[in-house]
Amino acid sequence: MLKRELQYRILTMVISAVWLGNGLFCKVLNGVPRHEAIVARILGETYARPITIAIGLSEVAVALLVFWGKWPRLMALAQIAVVIMMNIIEFFLARDLLLWGSWNAPFALGFVAIVFYHEFSLRRTITSTQPT
Repeated sequence: MLKRELQYRILTMVISAVWLGNGLFCKVLNGVPRHEAIVARILGETYARPITIAIGLSEVAVALLVFWGKWPRLMALAQIAVVIMMNIIEFFLARDLLLWGSWNAPFALGFVAIVFYHEFSLRRTITSTQPT
């Protein structure tokens, strides 16, 4: 059981790091200007920077909530929904700006699978075997 708990903790850190990196570095600090270009393409140039910062701060909040283990099921479902919706929108409206173009979808689905496994498989086995 210790092995599964370790896997869970490592995946918690990995998932949190993905959201923190994308939110803080890529969007808030504008480390990857392509993110703002995607927002501009979809929502317009006028408010692209403040919207990109707001999205980045939201992603930082997700990172913290995942790391702290707050509302784990709700957070997993929200992450899955957001990643799928975001990738569908970007695929149709800004595919040429995506890091891997049309291949972004398999990477996004891989992340969704990790989030699903983390919460709905791995966490369930850990909590169901703990003594009450």
